[in-house]
Amino acid sequence: MSFITRRTALKGMLATSALPLAPTLVLGQSETPKSGGKLAYAQLSANRRSADATNSRHPYFVVDSNVRLQWNCLTWVNPQLGWELEAAKRVEPTDKSLAVWEAELKEGILFHNGKEMTSEDVVASFDYHRQNAPFARQIKRIEAVSKYVARFYLDSGNSEFPYVLAEYNSVIMPAAPLATIGMDGIGSGPFRIVESDPNRSLFMEKFEKYFAGPAYLDRIEIYNREGQQEAALNGLRSGQFDAVLSIDARAALDLSKDPDLQIEAAKGGYSFVLQLPKVPGTPMDDKRVRQAMAFAVDRDAIVRVAYGGKFGWKGNDSHLVVTDPSFVPRPGGRDVARAKALLAEAGFASGVDLGTLYWSPQLPEAGRYFQVLQQSLAEAGIKVKLEERPNDGYIQFRTGDADLSKGNYHKFAMTAVGSRNPGISLFRMRNAYVESGYWRGPGHDRYMALYGQAMVEPVAATRKAIYAQMQDILFDEVPALLPAGGDNFLVHRKNVKAMPYHPQVWSIRFEKTWKA
Repeated sequence: MSFITRRTALKGMLATSALPLAPTLVLGQSETPKSGGKLAYAQLSANRRSADATNSRHPYFVVDSNVRLQWNCLTWVNPQLGWELEAAKRVEPTDKSLAVWEAELKEGILFHNGKEMTSEDVVASFDYHRQNAPFARQIKRIEAVSKYVARFYLDSGNSEFPYVLAEYNSVIMPAAPLATIGMDGIGSGPFRIVESDPNRSLFMEKFEKYFAGPAYLDRIEIYNREGQQEAALNGLRSGQFDAVLSIDARAALDLSKDPDLQIEAAKGGYSFVLQLPKVPGTPMDDKRVRQAMAFAVDRDAIVRVAYGGKFGWKGNDSHLVVTDPSFVPRPGGRDVARAKALLAEAGFASGVDLGTLYWSPQLPEAGRYFQVLQQSLAEAGIKVKLEERPNDGYIQFRTGDADLSKGNYHKFAMTAVGSRNPGISLFRMRNAYVESGYWRGPGHDRYMALYGQAMVEPVAATRKAIYAQMQDILFDEVPALLPAGGDNFLVHRKNVKAMPYHPQVWSIRFEKTWKA
């Protein structure tokens, strides 16, 4: 068998991991797109990284994480969570180890400064990403094979590597020294940055030489309104904004009755993680206490109260979203009696006090969500005090100086996670990651051994079976609690056309959006 045949066969098997492509928008005769105009929108779940005047145009720090408006990646994740080619015209493994991949660029892609994108830019960008983006650290080195071909050498096989290339921290920037690359905000996307106000706003104008054809809109203005849903909706009603992104399900239900507004929904957008610090000798280090939490929490009530019943979905204590084909529903339902029995077995027959659970208003429904969670845990004798923390500085607060060598653990706290492919989502439960609470022991070791098998398995159906085994381990061990998740919603005025939403907020592309 020749090398080309092996590679072609591998490519075919790997392609089965991608879900069907996004449906094509069909416009009626009365819906002919028009060029021109400005779109102003408020984002309720914006980038929470701190930005200042020196880095506010960098893709890691822009006011809003919708980086696909300004930059391109080699690949893109469509609304069905399958990957597609974007700046690359070819992405494939070089052999069956799946540890070496090649990406060939489309020719003629221009950056906003007029420079053509080449493999030199890909290499420089990923040299930066390897040091600064968690998902890119698996890349040991990258080299330019030719003007348009870059080769990635991974630390081990990864059957789902094309998804890594689509991450919001995988954008391609013009080559520059590591200390300055990306700081100028120059990308190759349909819009170029013209003005930025750190943590507040970002203004962009159409890039006429965008490789896929110029956008319809002349200008997009983004305003950070995280935690300010009512103020943002008032801005929509007054005409300050044309759209508001990341509204909660209850607002979506309300606004759907307004004849001048339109709701766009993306199922399976995100979920909340309760990171459970497994400090030796404390209750959460005991698997039975964590199991009791999983049985006690009323997932149905969270969906009903936080998401209005019509939207939202029950989580299974993994990072997978319900729309992922690999998602396995958690067996059984709520069982308060079993939760109490587990607590008694662990030595807490009279109940247990787990201290303070910290949360931030990162999404509008968070307050309702955690009140229901607190009440349902209490019914099983699990006491949790809630404390709201401001969004500013929250990531640093909940993580703290997490260094196990010093005996330092993170806080008992929530965070929100978005929808990703199984290879990325299930990796988040590894021992060396805060969201797993530094899970350890035989269960963890079996879990990671299965993960290693999945990553070098080219056949999607076989990987799916392995992922099911991994979720079975999570049901038993409960390293973290992910009780329920939400859908992504945006609301826009009826004169705004072709403005679809996406389960991954950072993957939205509005180059086909226009105003009537």
